[in-house]
Amino acid sequence: MAWGNRPPAVDVAAGIAKCTHLPMMTARRLASGSRLAVECALAVLARQQADALVFASRHGELERNFTILTKLAEKQPVSPTDFAMSVHNAAVGCATIAAKKPLVSSSVSAGRDTFGQALVEVAAFHHAGYQRVLIVDFDGAIPEFYQPYLQQEPEAFPFAVALLLEAGTQLQVESGPAQQEAEAVLPQSLAFLHAWLSEASAFTLTGERLRWQWVRPHVA
Repeated sequence: MAWGNRPPAVDVAAGIAKCTHLPMMTARRLASGSRLAVECALAVLARQQADALVFASRHGELERNFTILTKLAEKQPVSPTDFAMSVHNAAVGCATIAAKKPLVSSSVSAGRDTFGQALVEVAAFHHAGYQRVLIVDFDGAIPEFYQPYLQQEPEAFPFAVALLLEAGTQLQVESGPAQQEAEAVLPQSLAFLHAWLSEASAFTLTGERLRWQWVRPHVA
C-alpha cells in the first residue's frame, strides 16, 4: 500500500527476495523470472483456492534459451536441464508440480500487451466455469545481448505479479488502438498493481498495439 502512494518505480538495486515457498532443488532449476513466478503462485495457493492458472510472460525462458543458443554457436554440449526447461510453459508446469495440484493451466505471450491478453485468457476461463483464476505475470533478467533491441521499453528486471481473480464489477476495462503516449515506466502488470494500490479511479496502460483503459465504476 505504501508503494502505491509513491511514484511508480522499482528499486532494482534492492535485489531479489529469497524464496520461502519454493523447494530449494526446484528453485535451482528455474531461471530468475520463473523462480519468482512459481514462488508467487505457491504463496497465493498456500492461502487461497484456485480453479485454474494463467501464466503470462513476454520473454519467457529467454535467459535459458540464450544459454542454449550460445552453447550451440560455440559447438558445446547443451545441458539436458536447460533443454527441458526452455519451453514457454515450463514455469506453470513447475508451479502445478510444486503445489501438488493438477490445475488446468495456460501460458500466454503477446509482446508488450502480454498482461492485457492474459486477462482476456482469464475472462475465457471465467466464461468456461472456472470461478477463481490465478494469473501470474512475470519476466526474468534480459541477457545483455538483447538489451540494445529493448532500449525504448521499460527497464528490464526480474519480477512477478500474482493476482487471484473472480468475475465481478469492481473494475472495468476497454481496449483501443495504442496512441502516442508517454513511455511506460513499468511492465504492464506492475503498472496495474501500482494503480490498484494507489486507489486511482481510472488509469491507462499502454501496450505495443493496444491501450487498456481501466475504470473503477464505484469510485467517485
